Amino acid sequence: MATDAADASSDGPIAFRSVALEKSYETGETSVQALRGVDLAIPLGELLVLLGPSGGGKSTLLNIIGGLDRPTSGQLFYRDTELTALDDRALTRFRRAEVGFIFQFYNLIPSLTAEENVRLVTDIATDPMSPAEALALVGLAERRGHYPAQLSGGEQQRVAVARAIAKRPGVLLCDEPTGALDSATGMRVLEALARAHEELGTTVIIITHNVGIAAMAQRVFHILDGRIARVERNSKPVAPRDIRW
Repeated sequence: MATDAADASSDGPIAFRSVALEKSYETGETSVQALRGVDLAIPLGELLVLLGPSGGGKSTLLNIIGGLDRPTSGQLFYRDTELTALDDRALTRFRRAEVGFIFQFYNLIPSLTAEENVRLVTDIATDPMSPAEALALVGLAERRGHYPAQLSGGEQQRVAVARAIAKRPGVLLCDEPTGALDSATGMRVLEALARAHEELGTTVIIITHNVGIAAMAQRVFHILDGRIARVERNSKPVAPRDIRW
């Protein structure tokens, strides 16, 4: 990987751009600075990794990018829209229309089948793929009638991926999506993400502390102590099956 500037404006259209993002939390008389003047540019349609230790600010940054949280100060733009200028209702519309979320824990509803869990999203999306199509995209076409308890951990996470991509989001935000999985199972989940990125053209951002996963990204943001320590560009991303865990 080669070190690259955080400004990716020369690479074409930009999905996200931030200017001096700060985020602090007040806990009693203590103030915790989670983000410290983050400037970044994320190219449209790239697969990126936010890499760094726990507590470095990765999840805080991802939550702000996804409209789940607001910065204390600074600006964030999605394409031509300043997200930091939106009110709560407009920010909710942005999340609903543009963002798919995948977390470390699957958050599936136990009483619903895999297909029904995906349908929760497709029923409220404006231009969704069918639940069956989304499940086929992650390799679970034959498991769509199964309940979460009948699925392995990796299969449940792939249902979560299918649910996230079914509305055809502009951006897919993944917070430690393989954190609770072994390497072989995690590889299947990463393959599902890579396939969604390739076939849908979605901008994919993956948080991880697993250095090996960075090899599949086109760009890697190293996050440390609330700052972007450096940005690396990978000219030859590897397939998930070739990652060394």
